[in-house]
Amino acid sequence: MAFRFIIIALFLNVSISFSQAQDSLMTQSNHLKDSVPLQNIHVKDSLIDKTSITLDSLSVSVDSLSIKNLKDLEIAAKYDEKWYEELYSSTLFDTIYKTVTELDFEPVDYPELSTDTLKARLKRLDARTPFNVAYNPSLENVIKSYLKHRRKHLQKLITLSAFYFPMFETELDKHNIPLEIKYLAIVESALKPRAKSRVGATGLWQFMFSTGRMYGLDVSSYVDERSDPVMSTEAAAKYLSKLYEIFGDWDLALAAYNSGPGNVTKAIRRSGGYENYWNIRHNLPRETAGYLPAFLANMYIFEYAKEHGFVVNSKPEFAYFETDTIRVKQMITLDQVSEVTGTPIEELQFLNPSYKLDIIPYLEDEDYVLRLPINVIGQFVTNEEKIYAFAKAEFDKREKPLPQFTKASDRVRYRVKSGDYLGKISRTYGVRVSDIKRWNGLRSNNLKIGQRLTIYPRKPYVAPQNSKKASAVSSQGSMYTVRRGDSLWSISQKFPGVSVQNIKDWNGISGSSLKPGMKLKISRG
Repeated sequence: MAFRFIIIALFLNVSISFSQAQDSLMTQSNHLKDSVPLQNIHVKDSLIDKTSITLDSLSVSVDSLSIKNLKDLEIAAKYDEKWYEELYSSTLFDTIYKTVTELDFEPVDYPELSTDTLKARLKRLDARTPFNVAYNPSLENVIKSYLKHRRKHLQKLITLSAFYFPMFETELDKHNIPLEIKYLAIVESALKPRAKSRVGATGLWQFMFSTGRMYGLDVSSYVDERSDPVMSTEAAAKYLSKLYEIFGDWDLALAAYNSGPGNVTKAIRRSGGYENYWNIRHNLPRETAGYLPAFLANMYIFEYAKEHGFVVNSKPEFAYFETDTIRVKQMITLDQVSEVTGTPIEELQFLNPSYKLDIIPYLEDEDYVLRLPINVIGQFVTNEEKIYAFAKAEFDKREKPLPQFTKASDRVRYRVKSGDYLGKISRTYGVRVSDIKRWNGLRSNNLKIGQRLTIYPRKPYVAPQNSKKASAVSSQGSMYTVRRGDSLWSISQKFPGVSVQNIKDWNGISGSSLKPGMKLKISRG
């Protein structure tokens, strides 16, 4: 059950030549030779003709010229690292959330946009959209405030939007939803698939646990479909369609999407029966009061981005990448997929954001899929049996069990124990310290034994195993010495609550290459 669509791969100020991409494909077979010790494999005159080595003619012996010994171009790798950091950073989401909740509608001095010009543009925008884009001073102040104080953030969002908006428009059009709804994802998540609010709403469209389940988005120990771009967009379209059916007005439907239909009907009652958003706004929750103005302001700025000097790429800056999906037939990790295909782990994480632990589970009654670049699909499908055999062998060597597949709840209540601190708790549940502080109204990092904390986990807690190796590492100041055959994923599996990204962050690692004897920190301390 594969389906295909075009994803725009954007790189900020990065240019990658097609010849490099072709060279990468030519070396992937050699990569598999070094990383997949499978049965019935042999080398065919590899010392004479390296390019003739195929997946069916590989050796289990390690060649000194294998892919693991090749070096990337350092400057290009640094550019890639900055781009991936941008994709996974949550600071932009935090900024968006803060500006929406703290809109004050105060007048802003921005002479570059006159009131008359704004009125004319809003009138043209109102004529071609079902939303009420009428001029009012409050909206003018929000637009000017964004243009004056948030140009850097807006440019980042405009660049990211070229990746996501075609995907959104496809799903919105299927459900006969106004295409301008795509701007809602800017306000909701700043286009971050794993964005999580202070109350646990998750994903590009910020679904709460219960609402997501209502519209078919599953959450388990391994998977959070609220972070899947296609599935969450389809769910958002269905939900918004239902809200419009109830209120018959897109402004009110958006307000209900943010705060719930009940808060909108309360605001209508308290306003004496008014049904215009601007007339009931003062009776809506603070965040929702700034929600529609933020949506309309972003719509205006994106529609008139060129007029305000933003760089807009109507065509992809680099190239179009086709991607396709494969229904997994066995549990496999993104790290394993990266190792056998040569696809960077960061690219796989970006294409598969719904897998919380970078592990794709297998259940007979579920269609869990792996999304890959189109130039890797054929290689994977042709060699599925060998790849799954390699994955199984890796799992069999693990030193602690994987977490059981369990359905996740929307939150947990955690009781602070002796020796606990916020960093430790945050790693256990795969969240940030700042998240825990925000969810519990903590002003400092101090905790009391017995204190109850509300946590919205991104991954399950796995109790530490009685592993002598893990204990030895703990007693040596949380340092780990890399051994031959180790990978970031295999090391992360030795320590409960530690992810591949944790290890990379704590040790300043940008790629996935490790050398035997390397010392790695396994905690922030």
